[in-house]
Amino acid sequence: MVGTILDKIDTPEDVKKLPKKELKNLAKEIREFLVDATSKTGGHLAPNLGVVELTIALHRVFSTTSDKIVWDVGHQSYVHKILTGRKNEFNALRQLDGLSGFPKTAESKHDHFNTGHSSTSISAALGMALSRDLKGDSNNVVAVIGDGAMTGGMAFEALNHCGHKQNTDLTVVLNDNEMSIGENVGGLSSYLSRVRTDPKYTKTKEDVQYLLKKVPAIGGTLYKSLDRVKDSVKYMMVAGLLFEELGFTYIGPIDGHDFYKLEEVLQQAKKTSGPVLVHVITKKGKGFLPAEKTPDKFHGVAPFDKETGLPLKKKQKSFTDGFSEALCDLAQEDDKIVAISAAMVSGTGLSKFANKFPQRFYDVGIAEQHAVTMAAGLAADGQKPIFAVYSTFLQRGYDQVLHDVCLQNLPVVFAIDRAGIVGADGETHQGVFDISFLSHIPNMKIIAPRDDKELKDSLFTAFSLNCPVAIRYPKANLPEVNDRDKEYKKMAVGKGKPLAEGDDIVIVSSGVTTNSCLKVVDMLKQEGIDATLLHLPFIKPLDEDMLYRHIDSESKVLIVEEHTAIGGLASLITNLLSSKGIKADINHAALPDEFIPQGTRSEILKRYGLSCDDIFAKAKKIVTKDYSYENKKKIGSITG
Repeated sequence: MVGTILDKIDTPEDVKKLPKKELKNLAKEIREFLVDATSKTGGHLAPNLGVVELTIALHRVFSTTSDKIVWDVGHQSYVHKILTGRKNEFNALRQLDGLSGFPKTAESKHDHFNTGHSSTSISAALGMALSRDLKGDSNNVVAVIGDGAMTGGMAFEALNHCGHKQNTDLTVVLNDNEMSIGENVGGLSSYLSRVRTDPKYTKTKEDVQYLLKKVPAIGGTLYKSLDRVKDSVKYMMVAGLLFEELGFTYIGPIDGHDFYKLEEVLQQAKKTSGPVLVHVITKKGKGFLPAEKTPDKFHGVAPFDKETGLPLKKKQKSFTDGFSEALCDLAQEDDKIVAISAAMVSGTGLSKFANKFPQRFYDVGIAEQHAVTMAAGLAADGQKPIFAVYSTFLQRGYDQVLHDVCLQNLPVVFAIDRAGIVGADGETHQGVFDISFLSHIPNMKIIAPRDDKELKDSLFTAFSLNCPVAIRYPKANLPEVNDRDKEYKKMAVGKGKPLAEGDDIVIVSSGVTTNSCLKVVDMLKQEGIDATLLHLPFIKPLDEDMLYRHIDSESKVLIVEEHTAIGGLASLITNLLSSKGIKADINHAALPDEFIPQGTRSEILKRYGLSCDDIFAKAKKIVTKDYSYENKKKIGSITG
């Protein structure tokens, strides 16, 4: 795009200097840039196409070196990154050591808060505003939140507190595109629909205020009395009543693609004392026809053809696909099975279930805490609920899992998708903590299937148990087993499977990691090393008998897991063996005590020593460190 307007934009100051007549062309160029960049790298396309004009207006009204903008979730911050000097880094968007797909304070002085999960921006922004007041500063603080994120309970907790702090200046921009990832649901969505389709209410409110204040002598008194007669006047006239009752000055709804109106309204909000909510209507996917037609499919995309919008690589069957298939099969036979999503219907594979069994499907919106406790209520009254959720988002419902489900030992099934390395979404989305925060909860059982048969059997088993069950599986291709019985069977609870027998080292793993370890066993055999491989479909309860049979104080053990080492499978096994006085040489290949960055699944596994080659090298080193490996190869036995 040599010679374009966008080429001249390196800082927000360049945006401020741009004549208004050039803004429309700038927006067009930004959309072209976004489509071109994400078609190569993948990323969150539709959300960013929808906020181009809004982001430009924010940067023309506010100064992001002193003023602070907090982007809720943050996947809609690409335009912000383009305008703050990072457009030349988009060739490495969401790639290893490249530009993050979310705001990142370590990346730019224009990013003031790291985000990645929804419904957090108002809380963070209020904290910043309160800190500003304590320091006696005068900078502006803005939270940009979507209507989908507004369904999260935390957002309302923050709104409630904002209304209580009437002397704290804060602007909340509600970006209303009628979508989260999928279509929004619930009472708030219906309320916003009524507001956005009746903008005359705002005009009515302004006219009444104007006329009353013009009445000689008594106009001001009449205007002040409106608050005392709100049931008969205000409730009929005021758009955004919900937000006004919470203590906000409400402005809107306004067209989020009208530069002139956006700048005018944001300037008005900037000058208004106390908390202000600006309600902006935008179109998700605007400017790219495929994304406009199916914004849910272009929320997050893999590399695609710019002309057709079709992905460049053919999609292979995933664990999510296998889960979807199995759930529908089982629900066909059991009408007590009900499914719950927290605004992730497509991502968790529940679309097929929702279409086949609409009366037994519930999308609660972005409200994981509510989803867990609602599942508990369904289970308490005899239903068989399953909550399909990404590992990283189940973290948000931890207390409800412990207190409302496990404490009462209710048969809720948690289908934990994206467990392990997720990839390009980076630190905020890696599913590497669920074993540690679930395994210590009484009554909880945890299953980690390694292929399609175990996935289907684990789901069948979970619905047959009268207790909480978590099934964790990765964002990965699903290994299909064609030569085994396709009938769903109940698994032996807490039982593992020895998949190889050898005297030199014991390798222990669970889930999809076992498939890598099977390859490692073959690689070791080529080196004359005989390994035992113990596969643990059940992480809790562990197969204690199998572990005791194969591990003693003379054993060399390598525990492999795609999870943080702290509180993971290695911790559970080490504690178990230690409690029995077994002092084996225990080693592990796991993720370290740090947040795992973005990158492809294979890149991350390689970086942290979890590729097949790395596991092989570690196992070989463990075997050979205490005796002559070469001598063993010659005589076929271990020598001291």
